[in-house]
Amino acid sequence: MSRLTSILLATTGIAALGYVAYFDYSRRNNADFRKKLTKNRKRQANLQKESDAKSKQAKVEVVKEVLTKSLKEDPVPTDVAKKEEFFMTSVTLGEQLASLPGQELQAALQFYRALSIYPNPTDILSIYQKSIPESVYEYVIMMIAIQPPQSVASFLNEPVASVEVEQD
Repeated sequence: MSRLTSILLATTGIAALGYVAYFDYSRRNNADFRKKLTKNRKRQANLQKESDAKSKQAKVEVVKEVLTKSLKEDPVPTDVAKKEEFFMTSVTLGEQLASLPGQELQAALQFYRALSIYPNPTDILSIYQKSIPESVYEYVIMMIAIQPPQSVASFLNEPVASVEVEQD
């Protein structure tokens, strides 16, 4: 290592150490500096909350759009014979899609469609909770909140209706 490089590294290290000492001194002894730091920290926390709320709202809108589009294009069968085959293909396709990165929403849609024709929704939800990835399960729960399937609505003794998801 050359002498010039050593001098440059030493100067940079001393400057950084000096700034750290100045920052610490100001933080401990200057009330305005502390207030400014606290204000910046609170502002960052508020910006993060707003950002999280916007992303959650956007996520709900995307899920709602995908769900309504899917149910309009390919309605759930009502024939008993077709329901069993539909359930098995939906679960199989959902498991395959859940294993692929970036296909969580499509996997959740398949699991939701299988849930919508399953006679006992609490059993299948507990199985989903144990067997599918958390992100996919979260989408399934979001879809149930947006548009409860007939099996879930009858379980809750409520008529089937769309529900708006509230933002905290």
